[in-house]
Amino acid sequence: MIRIRPAAARGHFDYGWLDTRYSFSFGDYHDPAHVRFRALRVLNEDRIQPGRGFGMHPHADMEIVTVVVSGFLTHRDSLGTLGTIGPGEVQHMTAGTGITHSEFNTSATEPVHLYQVWLIPRQRGLRPGYRQRAFPETERRNRLQAIATPDGAGDILKIAQDAWVYRASLDAGRLIRYDLAPGRHAWLQVIHGRLALNGTSLGTGDGAAVSAEASLAIIGGFEESAEDRPAAGDAEFLLFDLV
Repeated sequence: MIRIRPAAARGHFDYGWLDTRYSFSFGDYHDPAHVRFRALRVLNEDRIQPGRGFGMHPHADMEIVTVVVSGFLTHRDSLGTLGTIGPGEVQHMTAGTGITHSEFNTSATEPVHLYQVWLIPRQRGLRPGYRQRAFPETERRNRLQAIATPDGAGDILKIAQDAWVYRASLDAGRLIRYDLAPGRHAWLQVIHGRLALNGTSLGTGDGAAVSAEASLAIIGGFEESAEDRPAAGDAEFLLFDLV
């Protein structure tokens, strides 16, 4: 079963300095039908204007993964971390017993475009932690690139939840297959472009919740038409494998 979460149906707020879209209930946006999907609690697409950002604020008992699509984001936290995350880089923060941080676009001219993900951890009260890592685009071209996993094998970001997070860039007409183990679920989020998920066409900003499917067939550049032919261009997406 695949349930589509259309891009236009997401919660949307434009604060001037921040243009944000919420796949699930968050802040002032409440949608009882879309509070979470499995352990995936937050999936926000943010565009932050130059010289603006989120001031110091607290989090607790959440696994937070931030994927920067374009621009640069400066992170500062109560652990003493200070760093800048750019395109292709991903940060992971275990909020655990409590952490305070800020996220700022320090550019004077360029906005920053990012996806922020919150996953409910497998247990509360974990020790807070932070890490960021660059993931080369060449390693996700026409294949799934693991960016966060429960075991952190291969120097991947390690998250405290039974969840695998992947990113991929898919050329038009190319196919990626992914098998789901029995009892597992998936969420696919299109960052940009068009693709087909098990024959269902998705575009920029669309999401799809997947349950009771043994495998996923993802085709890049797909356009619904009489000929069902792939369209020109590529697609980029995030894929979550969830218990």
